[in-house]
Amino acid sequence: MYETLDIERAGAVATLWMNRPELHNAFNAQLISELTAGCRELDADPAVRVVVLAGRGKSFSAGADLNWMKAAGEASEEANFADAMKLATMLRTLAEMSKPTVARVHGAALGGGMGLACACDICIAGERAVFAASEVRFGIIPSAISPYVIRAIGERQAYRYFQTAERIDARRAAELGIAHEAVTSEALDARVREVVEALLQGGPRSQNAAKELIRAVAQRPVDDALVADTARRIASLRTTPEAKEGLAAFLGKRAAAWVA
Repeated sequence: MYETLDIERAGAVATLWMNRPELHNAFNAQLISELTAGCRELDADPAVRVVVLAGRGKSFSAGADLNWMKAAGEASEEANFADAMKLATMLRTLAEMSKPTVARVHGAALGGGMGLACACDICIAGERAVFAASEVRFGIIPSAISPYVIRAIGERQAYRYFQTAERIDARRAAELGIAHEAVTSEALDARVREVVEALLQGGPRSQNAAKELIRAVAQRPVDDALVADTARRIASLRTTPEAKEGLAAFLGKRAAAWVA
């Protein structure tokens, strides 16, 4: 079904592999389209609880395919807008998936690749991972990825890295908030599995509600409206079958029904 992606399923976990290893999983129109479709497919699949995003070969994703960028530079502004909207839509589709998403980052995660890592809920980086908002080196800006990178590192750090395009190693990426943690290359897969196992312990509906809660609360002042909204959110969940099952499982010292 896909030419630039592989989807591997293992129980309730789906790994979405970008599969252009000879080009370091660089973006082109096809990869962008297939990533959008792959995210939508997995989000709609009730058998999938957690999605891991990874890259085949030496890199996670080296950003935009240079041939694709060259063609864009020769196209009209209207054509470029349409192209950019597809990239922005893909990143938003990934960022707004109802299920937990984990970026497994090794090697280069540059430009759009850095955007993918930041659009995922959780990012685990191997020690050889390297990140950069590299767009200004090509005379453009990290526009489509900016909502997710700024969310991760904040405005102050964005002023630096959006303009310098400096390479960011895995340790520094963890300090900045791009990655949640940096681990040795040998430990990367094991650590991703541990995080995935932790995610599988949570209730699917509550995890989706937690993601929506963060989007609703972040950067908002604590006023009467926000307090009331948070109260309504917890009240609406307390009486659901999932919440009742979670409490019963805890009191009964057993695994909840959603734990495989």
